[in-house]
Amino acid sequence: MKRGAIRNIEKEVLSDQFYTLNRYTYEYEKEDGSWELQRRESYDRGNGVAILLYNPGEQKLILTRQFRMPTYVNGNRDGMMVEACAGMLDEKDPEACIRREVEEETGYKVVDVKKVFEAYMSPGAVTEILHFFIAPYDETMKTGPGGGAAGETENIEVLEVTYDEAFRMMDRGEIRDAKTLLLLQFARLKGLI
Repeated sequence: MKRGAIRNIEKEVLSDQFYTLNRYTYEYEKEDGSWELQRRESYDRGNGVAILLYNPGEQKLILTRQFRMPTYVNGNRDGMMVEACAGMLDEKDPEACIRREVEEETGYKVVDVKKVFEAYMSPGAVTEILHFFIAPYDETMKTGPGGGAAGETENIEVLEVTYDEAFRMMDRGEIRDAKTLLLLQFARLKGLI
């Protein structure tokens, strides 16, 4: 058996409300070959999708602003977060999911969607893998007001900002959402924005 293996895994559901909080008890094989008992809690919220919408002709981006309770209780004064469009992966196809999320949240129907990477967002506590996408947009793709799906209590404000303004917002600490920071940096490194 290789080092770092686990055995005798026991799972206990601690909460099963909107998402599921599990406690795992298991034995972990240490570097010296001995085994130690460990307990960890893991929050299972499913997997997700996120996308950066960019307009190369106008040099603008579509972002969203919405209230996020976890940030509010952790010191974010008003709980509002500026973010890339994102959502929960509630179907098997991440690309189909992000297309639907874009239309619901921003009111745009994007065509050329490209997956660029995927990442665990908080691997010490959350099971989520996030699928990251980029897509160009222009005004001809606007099909509705956006704001989120009816009945999901999202209350999303759609923002259109210049590339430069988005990076100034990062510098001023107005964009602190990890998925958005990753997508902005990716797009800048690849010369897209």
